[in-house]
Amino acid sequence: MLEKLEEIQNIGLEKIKNTKTTKELEEIRRELLGKKSMLTEVLKTLSSLDAEMKKQVGMKANEIKTFFDTKLKEREEEIINNASVTDEKIDITLPGKKINSMGSLHPITQMCYDLNDAFLSLGFEVYSEDDISSEKFAFDNLNFPKDHPARASMDTYWIEGTEDKSAEERLCLRPHLTGGSVRYLLKHGAPARFVYPGRVYRNETTDARHERAFFQYEALIVDKDLSFASGKVMIETILEKVFGRKVNVRMREGFFPFTEPGYEIDMECLVCGGKGCKVCNHNGWIEVMPGGVIHPNVLKSAGLDPEVWTGFYINIGLDRLVMMRYGIDDVRLFHSGDLRFLREFK
Repeated sequence: MLEKLEEIQNIGLEKIKNTKTTKELEEIRRELLGKKSMLTEVLKTLSSLDAEMKKQVGMKANEIKTFFDTKLKEREEEIINNASVTDEKIDITLPGKKINSMGSLHPITQMCYDLNDAFLSLGFEVYSEDDISSEKFAFDNLNFPKDHPARASMDTYWIEGTEDKSAEERLCLRPHLTGGSVRYLLKHGAPARFVYPGRVYRNETTDARHERAFFQYEALIVDKDLSFASGKVMIETILEKVFGRKVNVRMREGFFPFTEPGYEIDMECLVCGGKGCKVCNHNGWIEVMPGGVIHPNVLKSAGLDPEVWTGFYINIGLDRLVMMRYGIDDVRLFHSGDLRFLREFK
């Protein structure tokens, strides 16, 4: 019986050495160690052997199992290390294969780049900050009252573990970009002319016009003797640059803690041409940005004297501008990851 085991070991080793592919090696593994292998058949006869022989045969069989397992792993590594990238014969004189699918910029990213180009051409700087902000920069510095509803968890995503803290130590996902204006002004001072694009986070119900995580694009001018008309001209100029044609704009009085006065800025709906559709709530206009004159208390938070300096904000809803550019009626499509939709923008 021991001689039979030696024969099985020698035959198995030879088969392992002659194997050329990992697929063949897997077949050899089943042949040598599987339920129908010669080694298994030998082990089935152990019950008919005397105690001493049973012990010797059992030990030898286990040694061979371990031996086969080791040699199979070694041979697998050899095959993988020596394998070429492909077994296909390549004729290097033939033209290359056509690439069937190429990546492209997401439409929101492309819009952001277009706005960057437009603002850079007007002498603005592009600024960015982290997605995690604090109560101080998201609310306190921007003249938000302590009891303002935007501070509640129903609107803002507060970071767990900072609930009992306040000001700079109470952290949140930034609910808007406006806090970045104070950061910039504290660091760079005035006069200033800059934009800061980025994603913001709101705890709200999603629909065709609203998302929990969406993109904003904020711009701010701070200077001496800045006229209100210059802010309106900036809005009209940017929209014309983005859409390649004049866009009708209207400004409605609105309240924002960080502006005085503040405005809701609407553009004529380009999806329906002002006739009314579900994107514009069937009134022909869509709100794309709040804006207004920077509040004196915000200037004070930035270390600037409101008797000397003034400024003008606009906060563009980037997702909605993209909807206008391409005639899309549901903002959720941008964040769906549906490649059929994204391929439309190549």
